[in-house]
Amino acid sequence: MSISGKTDPVVRPIAAADIAEALGQGLRDFQAMPLYGLAFGALYAAGGILIVLSLTAFGMVYLAYPIAAGFALIGPFVAIGLYEMSRRRENGEPVTLGAIWSTVRSRTELGWMAFVTLFVFVIWMYQVRLLIALILGINASFSSVQQFITVVLTTNEGLLFLAIGNAVGAALSLILFSLTVVSFPLLLDRDVDFVTAMVTSVRAVVASPVPMIGWAAVIVVVLIVSAIPYFLGLVVTLPVLGHATWHLYRRIVAPLPD
Repeated sequence: MSISGKTDPVVRPIAAADIAEALGQGLRDFQAMPLYGLAFGALYAAGGILIVLSLTAFGMVYLAYPIAAGFALIGPFVAIGLYEMSRRRENGEPVTLGAIWSTVRSRTELGWMAFVTLFVFVIWMYQVRLLIALILGINASFSSVQQFITVVLTTNEGLLFLAIGNAVGAALSLILFSLTVVSFPLLLDRDVDFVTAMVTSVRAVVASPVPMIGWAAVIVVVLIVSAIPYFLGLVVTLPVLGHATWHLYRRIVAPLPD
């Protein structure tokens, strides 16, 4: 039972074939509603570009790589509108910005999930800065991304920073993925509390660990690669992944009985 006294959602195991089919459905949703998908993707990409420009202005351009990696952490939160688009298309409901915003705004538990997501993202950024201070030096500064990459790849301290940073980042990503992969779609789809949503999401990962970790790897790799060309690849990849996440959720969580 959930903390609200309602029956917990039923979680079904999935296979790699389900992920492939969900990606296909996500691509079809994007093709059916390209303008909305491109708009969400463009906003996501614009946010990344704005952050990098701000880092450059403050002389912290070396944080561009951690920011790009961290974008994979907040992807599930940013894609809320895309889940709602797929839900509406699936149910034959009109897809408009007003309708999407009205639904998202009415789901108050989404705010708590957004807080969890952003909190982990802040932890990620703080641990990066802490590792730089501890391993590369408390007064370490880099005038360009190239200088930062050179130090990281050609010095023992840099390689240690890279190894520990990626290990910590992978752990945080796995934790947040487990908490959110099903949570956001579930909160849009049903009247449940955010704790129940997170527990259901973790149960989904435990029920199908290999396929779900594979899905996590696909998301991380695609988002990071898409972020390399000035975040512009995200204009297309974010909507496809967002729509696919909704369809994967529908395969994982059994529908309510009639």
